[in-house]
Amino acid sequence: MKTILVVDDEPKIVQLARDYLEHAGMRVLTANDGKFALTAARAEKPDLIVLDLGLPELDGLDVTRALRKESAVPIIMLTARGEETDKLVGLELGADDYIVKPFSPKELVARVRAVLRRFESASAGAETIRVADIVLDVPKLRATIAGKAADLTPTEFHLLATLAREPGRIFTRAQLLDAVRGVAFESYERAIDAHVKNIRRKIEPNPREPRYILSVYGVGYKMSDT
Repeated sequence: MKTILVVDDEPKIVQLARDYLEHAGMRVLTANDGKFALTAARAEKPDLIVLDLGLPELDGLDVTRALRKESAVPIIMLTARGEETDKLVGLELGADDYIVKPFSPKELVARVRAVLRRFESASAGAETIRVADIVLDVPKLRATIAGKAADLTPTEFHLLATLAREPGRIFTRAQLLDAVRGVAFESYERAIDAHVKNIRRKIEPNPREPRYILSVYGVGYKMSDT
């Protein structure tokens, strides 16, 4: 049974999420502020965290920032904020997905399942991917660049692996979004740009002049095949 930590300061949202996730066969823990969320995440080690951005004590961005220093636990942001910059900052900090309030509880369950499935599929099998001096150990979600470890989140790893499996192939943002989400909801293609920016920061010698993940103007991205 998967354990999900739901973090929100609105009791009705917490109860709605709990009811639907438990009905889907998951164990649900809850927290109503950022400090307690960090304590619960460290003590209980949930399989996934549904995290509201607008929290008392520590907000969701601060919680994400703290968690990413010590854990690759999948995070789905839950937010009422409509500002695109908030979503992009959250994704760049290492969140895996986001849902905007008001939301369909069935969509929340589908997103949770999709992110968990992505995490599990990335961990399955015995595949090792090698491109140039990049080595991806798929079962362990471990990436090394020229022998140096890169600390990628599960979504970042899966996105990099998708590109690395087919060097030179041009992927549209929609194709990459489908690959990392694995669920058919309306695309938020700027999310891919945020993830790619984060990956480049972690693996590229000079993120401003990338040598591994190349942009294809007006289309998307590809892994260098040289």
